[in-house]
Amino acid sequence: VRTLASTMGAYNPMSYHNGSIWPHDNALVAAGLMRYGFAEGARRIAFGLLDAAKALGGRLPELFCGFDRTEFGVPVPYPTSCSPQAWAAAAPIQLVRTLLRLDPWAPHDQVWLDPVGLKNLRISGLQIGSSRVTIEVGDTGVSVTGLPEGVTLFHEPRSPVTAALR
Repeated sequence: VRTLASTMGAYNPMSYHNGSIWPHDNALVAAGLMRYGFAEGARRIAFGLLDAAKALGGRLPELFCGFDRTEFGVPVPYPTSCSPQAWAAAAPIQLVRTLLRLDPWAPHDQVWLDPVGLKNLRISGLQIGSSRVTIEVGDTGVSVTGLPEGVTLFHEPRSPVTAALR
């Protein structure tokens, strides 16, 4: 998602705020889309950023130019972008959490998990509450080991307007 749409008069893919792409902003956009049920849009943004990270040697910069993928097959670096950059470095973690639809409510002994678009992913040592948890997503589904006794695991996305705990 660019800072300004390509259809806008002031659009410039090489402008800091008028057409560039900011990984941390996009991770937040993807999380919001997923949270409100727009899974395909969230998946598209998440995998687009993960593709960009791969093309950039595994390191997302502060921002990159907002050229269309049909014009350039790889992200075009923004000339003065910081790389590495702290909030951009956190974006892939947020993207994986978004794609997992992982929402732990450890103080209430509840965890929501309903992956979208992920295959062959294993996360081990993830701290939820006082436990270290392993999450595996594969062709046959998702498994979670290590949750403390008494924690309820919901295999569905958590409603964005959960007013009361189950």
